[in-house]
Amino acid sequence: MAQARRLSLRDVLTDKRIGLMLPLGFSSGLPFLLVFSTLSAWLREAGISRTEIGMLSWVALAYSFKFLWAPIVDRYDVPALSRLLGRRRGWMALSQLMTAAGLIGIASSNPQTNLSLTIVSALLVAFASATQDVVIDGWRIDAASTERQGMMAASLQLGYRLALICAGAGALYIAEFVNWRSAYLAMAALMGIGLVGTLLAPRLDEGAARTRVPFVQAIIEPLSDLFQRKGMMLVPILALIACFRLPDFVAGVMANPLYIDLGFSKADIANVSKLYGVWIGIIGAFAGGLALTRLGLWWTLLIGAFIAASSNLMFAWLALEGARLELLILSISIDNFASGFAGSALIAYMSGLTSPGFAAAQYALLSSLYALPGKLIGGASGAVVDAYGYPLLFTATASIGIPLVILCLVVRRDTMKTVEERRIEEPESSPAVGAGSRA
Repeated sequence: MAQARRLSLRDVLTDKRIGLMLPLGFSSGLPFLLVFSTLSAWLREAGISRTEIGMLSWVALAYSFKFLWAPIVDRYDVPALSRLLGRRRGWMALSQLMTAAGLIGIASSNPQTNLSLTIVSALLVAFASATQDVVIDGWRIDAASTERQGMMAASLQLGYRLALICAGAGALYIAEFVNWRSAYLAMAALMGIGLVGTLLAPRLDEGAARTRVPFVQAIIEPLSDLFQRKGMMLVPILALIACFRLPDFVAGVMANPLYIDLGFSKADIANVSKLYGVWIGIIGAFAGGLALTRLGLWWTLLIGAFIAASSNLMFAWLALEGARLELLILSISIDNFASGFAGSALIAYMSGLTSPGFAAAQYALLSSLYALPGKLIGGASGAVVDAYGYPLLFTATASIGIPLVILCLVVRRDTMKTVEERRIEEPESSPAVGAGSRA
């Protein structure tokens, strides 16, 4: 079998498409925290109850259901915009403008007097942002050959992480020294970075007609293929994926309210959680990738499942001890490293479950599944805190690690078999396309 051509440094530095993934990745990552943890900090400071904050986190369900309207984005043009920019870039521009409009709507709202406007605007941001994720992944796959997809994805992730710093630490800094309205208006303006990337992106050849498969068939066929290949083993596999990041998602909704209630300033939260913590998460992700090459997929999956869940015990300890900055730093360090490590393991595992004929569709479905339970249950996390307190919530989420370890043991043989089969079929395999999207 012919060996895939290696990319030289000159190839990377001169490839406009790889460079363009930086602004597109930035645009993809910016909105997420603005309708999740950053918004929950504003709402808690405004006196909104923790129960309502937890329920509001359900707006992020748009990221879990984006596969339902992905066929529309893939097969239909945006009126006017697609004629000017092409199908992919037309959808990119529309979703970016809608996201900016939603952020302006949040900035214009007052949660204390007009919470409904905040909710509607957050829904618009989540829906438009999820649509943007779909179309950016589609453009990336169309724009470059397989051997370049690894660098495309790496550039995307770098832009995404930089955006997390802006939407987390940056927004909190502005809110601390100016106000929340200015913070969200600044974030809306930063969506212009993605729009510039869209306008600079090459217009792809979209003249060929696309096969218009009925939406139900487009969803059913990938699932049928999974059932045919995995049989009843698919049940524990899907249970493992659905529960793998559950502790992270549930605890994440109440993390910022915990910091606010303990008395940490927004500057402390920004410095430790949103700035320092992001880089610790990147280190954890690279550590997970290194473990995959040294220990293998199953051991990395098992370790990731255990440490990601058990790290929530640090927040239970923090809740009991109070506003101790050194303990906040330790908690964020352990939690973000574990989360990054576990994320790399899960991305690799889900990618290995796909088959060549349905790789993109199956990965979209699996990535939607892993986020859905956490977001549904996370909406009730505020009610748990109101009734029983923070320590019980974080201890309960840590205990999810026990069934996760059991599920890892159940799928061990299938995981080993899958890895061996792919090693035989793809001795010169390249990184899975689309594996780095919001995991």
